[in-house]
Amino acid sequence: MEAPHPSAARARVSHAAARALLAVLYGPRAHGVDHVPRRGPVVLAANHTGYLDGAVVLGTSPRPSHFLVLDRSFTGVAGLLLRASAQIPIDQRRGDRRALGQALAVLGRGGVVGIFPEGGRGRGEVESAGKGVAWLALRSGATVVPTACLGTRATGALAASWPPLRTRIVVDFGPPVPLDLPDGLPGRVRLDTATERVRAALAGHVRAASERHGIPLPADVPPDLLD
Repeated sequence: MEAPHPSAARARVSHAAARALLAVLYGPRAHGVDHVPRRGPVVLAANHTGYLDGAVVLGTSPRPSHFLVLDRSFTGVAGLLLRASAQIPIDQRRGDRRALGQALAVLGRGGVVGIFPEGGRGRGEVESAGKGVAWLALRSGATVVPTACLGTRATGALAASWPPLRTRIVVDFGPPVPLDLPDGLPGRVRLDTATERVRAALAGHVRAASERHGIPLPADVPPDLLD
């Protein structure tokens, strides 16, 4: 049976709740919010360094969103919160058509989907990227907004660690990535070309935002992910 579409109403509630809670705990700053279209389908493509990245981007975005989150995160209290807030579980070990279908449904109704193209937490430099962002954008016509999330993990901190309270955290939304590709490209070449455009734009935006705001990326992959 096909999974139900993620609830827009739950996303609105979780957006307000995340914004309020983050304001108390950290007071994150959002920059470039005008780059996020107020209407129509949008994919927020964000770098990934720390455990709170999804919540931070969700709470600072000017619009409610549904993030693609690793299915193994949907356990315990965290799992309850993720399901209650209408986030989308994805199995990266094999192509998860159900998750992509749910994301397409969100974009089809003019909503916002969040993705970490790197696939997991690391240094956040976006040296590599999966094809999900480009695939969704090409299929739906969604605007891709490169999103730099800074300050959620310091060098040496574990993958599941939270930054100390009132740590300076910044989310910087960049100019949309142009995906106007030449006509006649084979499907695989078209997807690969769009994927590299997204990766390069996000990597450049993260690097520039890190320098502009004076918040360095972690110098390491989380130590517990290397065990």
